[in-house]
Order: sequence, then C-alpha cells, then structure tokens
Amino acid sequence: QAQVEESGGGLVQPGGSLRLSCEASRIGFSIGVMAWYRQAPGKQRELVAAISHDTSRNYTESVKGRFTISRNKKTMYLQMNSLKPEDTAVYYCKVRLLFTSAEYWGQGTQVTVSS
Repeated sequence: QAQVEESGGGLVQPGGSLRLSCEASRIGFSIGVMAWYRQAPGKQRELVAAISHDTSRNYTESVKGRFTISRNKKTMYLQMNSLKPEDTAVYYCKVRLLFTSAEYWGQGTQVTVSS
C-alpha cells in the first residue's frame, strides 16, 4: 500500500518561514508529478506548487517569489518564506505516477500564520 506523509507544519509569525516535507514510500513505480495543495477553512482545495519528474516547476500566482518547491527522488519539499496570514491552511501532498493515472494523497499538515 502506497504511503504519502507530510511533515513540517506548525505555527509561525507573519514574515516567518517553514519548510514542509513529503515522503512517498511503498511505491514501486516511477513518480511523475509531485504537488502541494492547500485548503483553508471554508475554501476549496487549491494547487500551490508542482514539480515534475524532469524538475519543471509551476506555482500559483500568490506564492511566486516566496515559496520554492524541490524534489529528491521520492521526497518533496516546500520552502515557504515571507509567510502571510492568508497562507494559513492544511497543506497536502499529492503524488501521481508517471505511466498511469494513479494518484496518492497524504493526510495533510497544518500551517498557521498568526501573530
């Protein structure tokens, strides 16, 4: 059974930084795209950033210049700088296999930006 696990969330003051990690395990096939999503209370889940197997990246407009996505094999990171209260959400990791449409989600990690 594939496992996807996020870590690194927490409480941080506005302007602060956090680094999220996502580790995919028990996946015996090549991973295509790894992505971070977030969901704030009362809002729909939205894509934050994604990185493909060829390391091409894309970001949602609101985090460009502040967040950096990176990847090392089956581990993905999200470096979040200059955090704002509106970044508060549960952050989820999604893994999509390269040659199939199979996708796996983690359970999420809470990020709270507040003074």
